[in-house]
Amino acid sequence: MKKIVLSVAAMSSLMFAGGDIVVATSDVEESGFYMGAGIVAISARDSEATLNFFDIEHDQDRLGNASLHAGYWITEYLAVEGRYAVGFQDEDKIEMDRMWSIFLKPTYKFDDDENRANGENYFAVYGLLGYGNISFEGVNKLEGDIDDSGFQWGLGVSYTFRAISTADSHGSYRDNWTVFADYTCLGRDMEGIILDYPRKADADSLTMGIVYHF
Repeated sequence: MKKIVLSVAAMSSLMFAGGDIVVATSDVEESGFYMGAGIVAISARDSEATLNFFDIEHDQDRLGNASLHAGYWITEYLAVEGRYAVGFQDEDKIEMDRMWSIFLKPTYKFDDDENRANGENYFAVYGLLGYGNISFEGVNKLEGDIDDSGFQWGLGVSYTFRAISTADSHGSYRDNWTVFADYTCLGRDMEGIILDYPRKADADSLTMGIVYHF
């Protein structure tokens, strides 16, 4: 965001010589864009099964995925973010063909004006509200076919490593790197074939990753 400051010379001119106020602006602006990547653990299961990422039950499977993230900060506290993931590891029942999502990302940052002026690092919490698609297939001779789109939501925490921009003499900051972890509800009561039978399925994810702010 471009900062506007009153020059010391202009203020002195106004106070002592009756001159006009001159407004000086910083030429350094953040683009608002960011990109990153993550590792995603997905629980795909029968809707009657209990969610458990760590102890896989009979009607549940755990999948490993890699995701790409790209977003844009509309305001300081609201971004729009897209995600795309592909599977690279599955247990023994199903595999994920693909997954994509687009979210609004409201964020609360635990920092203040003094921290920003000093370029200090900070924590944040955020929500994810949007729409996405997820597709599963069966493996190891188990039949599976789920391809569903719908509402998705999530919650996350992040930590940003911030550095003062040396090109900005007025102290503007640049949010360089952010590490994050979040939970996302990917789908509820998705209709299809899972583990050889027509049934409804649920899917949830845990994601850890890092993004770079341009």
